[in-house]
Amino acid sequence: MKKILQTAAMAAFCILNFASCGKKIPEMTLEEIAEYSKNYESLFSKKTKYKPYESQKFVDGKSGGTWNDSITSDPKTFNQYIAHMDGASHTIISQTLDALLDYDAYKKKWTGRTVDYEIETDEKKGTLTVHYTLKGNLYWTWYGKKEKVPVTSDDIVFWYNEIEPNPDLKNSGYNGQFLTMPDGSEAHIDCVKIDERRFDFVFPRIVADPLLSTNTEFFPSFMYKEALKEKGAEGVKSLFNISSDPKELPSMGEWYIVEYTPGQRIVCKRNPYFHEKDSSGNASIYPDTKIIRIVGNQSTDYLLFKQGKLECYTPQPEEVNDVIENQKDQYTVYRADGSLGATMWTFNQNPKNKDEKFYKWFCKKEFRQAMSCLLNRERIIFQTYRGLAEVKDSFFPEPNEFYNPQIKLEYMYNKEKAKRLLGKIGIKQDKKGVMRDSAGDEISFDLSISSASGVLNDIAQIVADECASVGIIVNIRQIDFQKMVEQLTATFDWQSIFVGLGTNYFPSQGSNVWPSSGNMHLWNPSQTTPATEWEARVDYLYNEASYTINRDIAKKYWDEYQRIILEQCPIIYLVRSKSFCAFSNRWNSENFYYDNKNGAMTSKVFLSAQ
Repeated sequence: MKKILQTAAMAAFCILNFASCGKKIPEMTLEEIAEYSKNYESLFSKKTKYKPYESQKFVDGKSGGTWNDSITSDPKTFNQYIAHMDGASHTIISQTLDALLDYDAYKKKWTGRTVDYEIETDEKKGTLTVHYTLKGNLYWTWYGKKEKVPVTSDDIVFWYNEIEPNPDLKNSGYNGQFLTMPDGSEAHIDCVKIDERRFDFVFPRIVADPLLSTNTEFFPSFMYKEALKEKGAEGVKSLFNISSDPKELPSMGEWYIVEYTPGQRIVCKRNPYFHEKDSSGNASIYPDTKIIRIVGNQSTDYLLFKQGKLECYTPQPEEVNDVIENQKDQYTVYRADGSLGATMWTFNQNPKNKDEKFYKWFCKKEFRQAMSCLLNRERIIFQTYRGLAEVKDSFFPEPNEFYNPQIKLEYMYNKEKAKRLLGKIGIKQDKKGVMRDSAGDEISFDLSISSASGVLNDIAQIVADECASVGIIVNIRQIDFQKMVEQLTATFDWQSIFVGLGTNYFPSQGSNVWPSSGNMHLWNPSQTTPATEWEARVDYLYNEASYTINRDIAKKYWDEYQRIILEQCPIIYLVRSKSFCAFSNRWNSENFYYDNKNGAMTSKVFLSAQ
């Protein structure tokens, strides 16, 4: 089951870090591309399976076997606090953790995962409380040891009250602890320990989606509390560094981390004390071992899969036909609908860069709108994705309750419209066709992309080519992931960038991204007051809608909210790729599902009968 967490920043970094790294796409003529895309739908539907998760029950499996997986880069730490800022590290650490709740995207319903919960609303006081009670079979355990430490309410309360607010730690989740009150002031959401198993989140006002903002992962407070007490913030940061023995890391999740060989692999062992049981009372994680190879790039990933050394593989667009045609007895290919999220193009409007030429251009909505009009999405779909994608022209995805199919982006590919928009702000072509602003400065700026992503590089080349055709120079800068994180969160010395922020199943998801005060408000983060009138209006709509229980009234707020963002273009979505997954036939497929809401669901697979 997919866990929905509130930290949009984490989603952003994960997507940045694990963006595909395919090889250079072979040249194809437009005629070849058109012919290919015309035939792919019927061809692929005949040779692939469609198996979305629609809340089906899982069958009991049998223990045994080794699940082979991969990751594109080494983790930087085993420290849960530091890992929240690094995608590779969080991917590994999350093997040992679990969340309070699950969200079923098909039923659009929350369920308690490690807790039971009750929502209490006090209409007279205008407050809301979420009462959580931990289930009784939750333990922190260590590989090869008999010691069991019960999971307690401290594992949530301590982290919320002592780690996230600590000024020396600067945790990105802290902004989410505050609500804007009707008078414009801020008030804190309190996390209160009741007893060892019960804790409350007390909201100073009624909100529409309280479970979203309280769902979080567990951390072993008994270890971090001691480190904080003895050595302060530095003690927290130094706990479980990358040179630590991973077997010393406790787990209450599906796996133990038992071995790490830098640049080669990470080995995990099944946690027999994992709380989720099948109908026979056994932990519902069936492989005995998980080996995660550190592959460096997706070309290696693909080679390992073809050699039978990986259990699951999501092919790049140029590999799809080869993967499908060669599945035979080794694996089966499943297909999903178009992805719900999309990579976006955003422009730096941080006043720290006010003396830079690009700043005055980027702060004009007409410039951003023009860039959207120069984004040839159809060309990207055909040349980069081989027709296996579709235009992303809405803000909310379809599963979002407030998705409105009538609210669409108006600034689609149209060079003449782009020129007219630029002309409104004094940017015009000179006699040589070079775009210049009213001061005579040539329109030239950087586009940063992850150095790990071949697909994004191909898209960036198309963007640069289309812009060049009207006299705008776009310089593509391939940047290491860690450098990109630093630029987005600390130095702010980037110009334009391709970034991903996951999927907003809930309209209020991304509380640290869309409000102007958010520390991941990409184009101008952590504003003390809104820098523009439209951002002030977005803040108002976001707050009012988030606190409105009546869905009909909330819809009016969310509709206007979507329209403003699509009109102002602070972010410009690219395309929604269609996806495929090749799944090894040595594993029973009864518990395997693949769709655009949950991705490849492999957590409950087990070996096929030999």
